Amino acid sequence: MEQRDVLVVLFDDVQSLDVTGPVEVFNGACGGVPGAYRIRTAGPDGAPVRTTSGLTLVPDLALDAAEPPHTLVVPGGDGTRIPDPRLVDWLAVHAPRARRVVSVCSGAFLLAAAGLLDGRRATTHWSLCDALAARHPAVRVESEPIYVRDGNVATSAGVTAGIDLALALVEEDLGRDLALAIARYLVVFLRRPGNQTQFSAQLAAQTAERRPLRDVQQWITENPAADLCVEALADRAGLSPRHFARAFRDETGMTPGRYVDRVRLEAARRRLEDTADGIEQISRQCGYGTTEAMRRAFVRVLGASPAEYRRRFRPAPRP
Repeated sequence: MEQRDVLVVLFDDVQSLDVTGPVEVFNGACGGVPGAYRIRTAGPDGAPVRTTSGLTLVPDLALDAAEPPHTLVVPGGDGTRIPDPRLVDWLAVHAPRARRVVSVCSGAFLLAAAGLLDGRRATTHWSLCDALAARHPAVRVESEPIYVRDGNVATSAGVTAGIDLALALVEEDLGRDLALAIARYLVVFLRRPGNQTQFSAQLAAQTAERRPLRDVQQWITENPAADLCVEALADRAGLSPRHFARAFRDETGMTPGRYVDRVRLEAARRRLEDTADGIEQISRQCGYGTTEAMRRAFVRVLGASPAEYRRRFRPAPRP
């Protein structure tokens, strides 16, 4: 059995969960396959670093003493805002020699600063995507996926998305059964698909300023199976359909139709994950009308049919 070296980069003001999330996944794999991974941490000079939450982490070694690993993990945190030049220089020279390069959250800024994302698709925390695109125009930034893989470089969204990406890598290395066992132990899904959106419809859209529009947003969320056409929603808001559609878009940042589509998809996902209801029943509960309509929505957005989504991403049953 090949032992895969995993090296996690540390620096001052690193986000602790960006470090510990992937580490716990790779370490969990060693419980099923002893010696599958050798996990080490390294900092610019090997000295202890302080995380954004105040925890102190002690690297195993200095970066200059680290050999090119199988998997290089670059976490994020406030320390990526004005990165240590030594860290960026090290990444530029040594990261291309790693088999796989992985970033979590704003760790993508470090990879971009080192020139490792030029011409590649990448993501980061949704709130930082515009900044990443503006600062590094050669990077093709995608704001919605929880992680993006382009060649041997993988970037993930905010904090917990690093766990999803690490689970995907373990599944690739050692098989789905072991990755599922780790997910069960960590009480997380195995695994959210990389192209799953980073945020819910409610978070993706702004909250409307006017009370009638806010009430309509809430109504949509609570009643995905209702008649949610523009005319019906406008009537509920006490506005003409044209005025309602324009005001909704102006105040939430998306059209009523797109908002409804996201709410229904999210409602269907949750029912697939949390209930044993049949797909036909869920399609009715969530306003799709037919299983084919729901299937098309899932394939278009998530790249998987409802049945496949349930098989792969439903949480493990409670013991």
